[in-house]
Amino acid sequence: MNEEIRIHSWPCSYYLDTNKQWVSGRLSLTPVAIKFTADKTGELLVNFHLSGISEIKKESSNLIFSSLTILEKNTKHWFSSLQPNRNVVFNILEHFWREQLLSNQGTGAEAGALQSTKGKELTGLLAGSQKRLEDTAKVLHYQGEQFDNIMRGLNKIEGDMDVADRLLTELESPSWWPFSSKLWKAPLEAKPKETATVSDSKNQEGIIIRIPVIITHRTDSNVKPGKLTLLASGLEISDCNSQVIHRFESKDVDDIRVHTPYEISVRQRFIGKPDTSYRLLSAKMPEAIPILEMQFSKKIQFLEDALAFAGARKSPQVDLGTSIWQAATGLLGGVMQPESPVGGEGMDNEQVQLQSHEKISESEAKELKQILKKLKGLALETEAELERQDEALDSITSSVDRATLNIDKQNRRIKKLT
Repeated sequence: MNEEIRIHSWPCSYYLDTNKQWVSGRLSLTPVAIKFTADKTGELLVNFHLSGISEIKKESSNLIFSSLTILEKNTKHWFSSLQPNRNVVFNILEHFWREQLLSNQGTGAEAGALQSTKGKELTGLLAGSQKRLEDTAKVLHYQGEQFDNIMRGLNKIEGDMDVADRLLTELESPSWWPFSSKLWKAPLEAKPKETATVSDSKNQEGIIIRIPVIITHRTDSNVKPGKLTLLASGLEISDCNSQVIHRFESKDVDDIRVHTPYEISVRQRFIGKPDTSYRLLSAKMPEAIPILEMQFSKKIQFLEDALAFAGARKSPQVDLGTSIWQAATGLLGGVMQPESPVGGEGMDNEQVQLQSHEKISESEAKELKQILKKLKGLALETEAELERQDEALDSITSSVDRATLNIDKQNRRIKKLT
């Protein structure tokens, strides 16, 4: 992810201790740093990493009102005249600072600047592939439960149609009618019903992912922390106390706009009343956007600032497709056969040194092997579930056709009676 992506910026004033004066400018937040740029000179006066922050507080004094202070390596930075207000800036900065501290991707820019080995890069890619496949399996499992529910409903419809058939037969030739043909009718043979395999497990709605977010509703000043939960049937926005603020079913979502890799907006349109729209900002949003893109492929829109993020995810370095398997095969082969040269005979010293850096250790190879085994198991389970759902779809199609014919037949009989 590009560390220069600007997540948010606010006009404010910064107290320059060397000159003992306030300087107007813009406070900017990137995924790993906080910056302040002066308006008049364009000079970068503040630039420090989130991992170096010790404390973020809202303070005030007799001379400074509604200020925000950031303690960084025993240096206190003062910011005032924050727009739209101090609470908005505080909530967003605190959210990204906390998530940066909790992140497993390293502590600050020092860890981020270190180049990971090829084995670690490949392990990260495969772990991402495993997580993506697990999320897809959850959605597929929920889809299978929906097919099972549809089959239950169709079976109930067929049972109701049998009852309707008996009642119509009674009305067409009642038992008290002397010319009734009921006495000479042979008993109806039981119709074989086509049943589909139904899961005995409880129909629980699977949670795909839950991330902390900063929620903006209607106005920029109405900002509060909360949670975004992605479900197989939609998405749910709740506050810090897990109280649901709003729930969007999949059919209710009209569009999702990706403003930046860390900010999205979800909207439901209405006629005759205001639309329901929420803007969500989170340090973990890059993990949720691929799932949203899969669930709402026809409703999601990447804006200009997010197009680079969408393109980066499709680049060879982040591709979760065949390139991973090719790289895994090549690297694992290099570990198992270290003596065999990868290139041709005319390889120069720089290429030899580069290849020596790209080799992976035995522990990394074992970890890759375990992940590949898990991926294989997930793929086999997904294939079995898809085959089961194909059979269920065939059963649903035939049941729907049979129910349609029965309904048409009963309608004609009812018209004759009336």
